[in-house]
Amino acid sequence: MLARVKICCIASRAEARTAIRFGASALGLVSEMPSGPGVIPEAAIREIAEMVPPGVSSFLLTSRQEVFPIVEQQRRTGVNTIQLVDELPRGAHQELRAALPGIRIVQVIHVQDEGAVEQALAVAELVDALLLDSGNPNLAVKELGGTGRTHDWSLSRRIREAVSVPVFLAGGLTPANVREAILRVSPFGVDVCSGVRTGGRLDPEKVEQFVRQAQRSAG
Repeated sequence: MLARVKICCIASRAEARTAIRFGASALGLVSEMPSGPGVIPEAAIREIAEMVPPGVSSFLLTSRQEVFPIVEQQRRTGVNTIQLVDELPRGAHQELRAALPGIRIVQVIHVQDEGAVEQALAVAELVDALLLDSGNPNLAVKELGGTGRTHDWSLSRRIREAVSVPVFLAGGLTPANVREAILRVSPFGVDVCSGVRTGGRLDPEKVEQFVRQAQRSAG
């Protein structure tokens, strides 16, 4: 199966057009975070989400943990997918789904140790997909994505095999390692931010290489 490609940290409509042109099926739009790259104003997120064509998903990355603020963010930005980069309290996923019918919900699992497998199993049935990343939400200043680090792909493989929802793989992916990552984990999709950038800007050549290598894994 051909892995979908999600290009994250999209900063402008021009970057969105570049990502889509080279085959991205999803764009990541980063709202306010405690740390990490790619944060843009909600007004810019809305401008980008409005120009995304049918068939391409617009992901709002949110660090909010309460239902009402997340719902308000979605309504302000107009995205079709919410990416929760931090844990939500018990019952919040059900409330969020009820408040946002038709909006897909993706929960990030930060794969640090065996506990990630248990966390994934506990939340998988409540969301539309999981995204496995390499952050550390236990730090004084939380890392909730964009670290540029890989994690233990064997744990990611175990999660992917254990859950019934689609799984995206993120964390330190580049054109040089994305094919190996897909072969080892077999995710539904792969997610990249810094791995396709040069000097902080989206690099069309790296995007093209990343997508090509991701597609090679299916051959």
